[in-house]
Amino acid sequence: MSSNRIYIFDTTLRDGEQVPGCKLNTDQKIELALALEKLGVDVIEAGFPISSPGDFASVEAVCKAVKDPVVCGLSRSVEKDIKTAAEALKYAKRPRIHTGIGTSDSHILHKFKATREEIIERAVAAVKYAKSFVEDVEFYAEDAGRTDNEYLARVIEAVVAAGATVLNIPDTTGYCLPEEYGLKIKYLYENVKGIHKCTLSTHCHNDLGLATANSIAGVQNGARQVECTINGIGERAGNTSLEEVVMILRQHPYLGFTTGINTKLLNPTSQLVSDRMGMPVQPNKAIVGANAFAHSSGIHQDGVIKQRETYEIIDPLEVGVDQSKIVLTARSGRAALAYRAKEIGQNLTKDELDRTYLKFLEWADRKKEIDDTDLEGIIAEARELATVL
Repeated sequence: MSSNRIYIFDTTLRDGEQVPGCKLNTDQKIELALALEKLGVDVIEAGFPISSPGDFASVEAVCKAVKDPVVCGLSRSVEKDIKTAAEALKYAKRPRIHTGIGTSDSHILHKFKATREEIIERAVAAVKYAKSFVEDVEFYAEDAGRTDNEYLARVIEAVVAAGATVLNIPDTTGYCLPEEYGLKIKYLYENVKGIHKCTLSTHCHNDLGLATANSIAGVQNGARQVECTINGIGERAGNTSLEEVVMILRQHPYLGFTTGINTKLLNPTSQLVSDRMGMPVQPNKAIVGANAFAHSSGIHQDGVIKQRETYEIIDPLEVGVDQSKIVLTARSGRAALAYRAKEIGQNLTKDELDRTYLKFLEWADRKKEIDDTDLEGIIAEARELATVL
């Protein structure tokens, strides 16, 4: 734990692309890889080269396109997988092979029909073989979240001795509680010989909505790499959200951690990924959702208008959003109405505001949201009524 720099490992192009209907072609992968490089991610997991000729070609193309990030290719603990990954990474300036095997009893017994000792042997063989191609080898202990810590430590110690440089401890099924996952990372850090020479990495899934919390708990207990995706996309309920992890660390400076991410590019990158993958971002998504900086309650609107920080802990500009949104609804008050009227060039007197507000409530009860065109009509109606009276 000598360094407080947290490395961001983005797997949008690999784990994120595993979402049904989100398949990317090679040109799209290159476009997103360049955007991720500009964003400042440290590692791009470009794909799973053995999975298809198209994925192999995409990994190869990404290696040619980017120059700063480490480019990583996934493999199973199978020699053909590892060799294929090495071939796909041959043009990378900084190549990494990501290989591993399941370590939970569920995987060992039902997936591999093997023994614990056989799994350790396969893990060591995979790391050694990968090491014959590249210096930087990351090992993943699939389903580490449900693997007992003592056995997991034995596996990790064996692959460290075999030459692994990064140790990925995935909560593959999103099962762990934050305290449980954090203690798992701490246990490994304190009980594995030689682990201080390596980087511990988190890779948390969101099946119970705890992926980000678990990743932060991992960081607090010794992990220095976080594996994540833009918008939190990924298998089933998704992966750890890159933008959430980065902004949590940024907004809590007392934790003492930093990343190399240019946060002003978070929203544009989110929109690009959403567009290219055809995967809409839920409006209430933290940081990058359409409603992340939108206010419709009169009490909240009044507070934000007077002092943004009353209801926003993040300045929208920090994440690439132009400004907060004051949304006019039936729950909005006079302060919000006056604010929005001023935005469209209508400076209302107190009497005008009172009359306009009554007319506004009539409209707002009929419509979910009042837009600028509606507001112009409301003001006009209120003024016309005033002349009649």
